[in-house]
Amino acid sequence: MQLLRLAWALTGAAVCCFVILLIHSHVLKEGQLAAGTCEIVTLDRDSSQPRRTIARQTARCACKKGQIAGTTRARPACVDALIVRSRQWCEMTPCLDDEGCDLLVNHSGWTCTQPGGRVKTTTAL
Repeated sequence: MQLLRLAWALTGAAVCCFVILLIHSHVLKEGQLAAGTCEIVTLDRDSSQPRRTIARQTARCACKKGQIAGTTRARPACVDALIVRSRQWCEMTPCLDDEGCDLLVNHSGWTCTQPGGRVKTTTAL
């Protein structure tokens, strides 16, 4: 008798998991982002000036409460909103692991310095 109850309990749990997956697939329809994730929408590069490339990137993010779109390890990411409000850009770890981060003098952005001396400058809109 207990074996039969166990079988029914496992069957009920399996059906419950299936229903949850079914509901989840309908809630996250095509084109919707999961909470806390970002995707790059557009990326434009302008190399018309010698020794200089200007890149403009637009990202779409679905951030959780208290977060805002930012940059982590050179990729769009949801970061703590306080970092963006206080303009302490390097706190969101915007550079790659082997790069150094420095704030611009007016706090309008940051620079990532690679070991070879190449500098990438990013400014916020």
